[in-house]
Amino acid sequence: MRTDPTDTGGLFTGRRPGTAPVRYRGMPQRGSSRRQHVDDALALLIAAGMAVVNLLFWGPIPAGALWIASRISGDGGQRIFLAIVAAFALCIAGLFTGLIVLKKLDGWWLLVRRAAGHDQRKGIIGPMFGVCAVVGGTAFVIWLVFIAGLGSTSMPGS
Repeated sequence: MRTDPTDTGGLFTGRRPGTAPVRYRGMPQRGSSRRQHVDDALALLIAAGMAVVNLLFWGPIPAGALWIASRISGDGGQRIFLAIVAAFALCIAGLFTGLIVLKKLDGWWLLVRRAAGHDQRKGIIGPMFGVCAVVGGTAFVIWLVFIAGLGSTSMPGS
């Protein structure tokens, strides 16, 4: 089979380079029962760390960006455009940094689960993000409705 683009007129025929299916090695050799329990506990600890990072997306990261922006704008409001740009940039930087950390933790979780003897082929970043989004959204609605209060638009101040 000719797959070199120079041989086929610049067209790829068959499978494109770099798209072969992932082949996992065989199941790792199982360690002792104690080692498996330690690896399972470490996987649980990594998953808890992922949950904490996920929940940071729902409050501390945006609030921190807004707080720093409020320090930039000052009392007079002369630098409001700079404060808005800074808040946006800091929020995006914080969220992307959190996603990078989540991806690293997910890879470590996968390795630890396989070391514990589980046939783990997928990470938990997707389901973890979904569960934390539901928890974070619910906590925000409870805070908004019951703690901060929406307030009355017809009678402000009451």
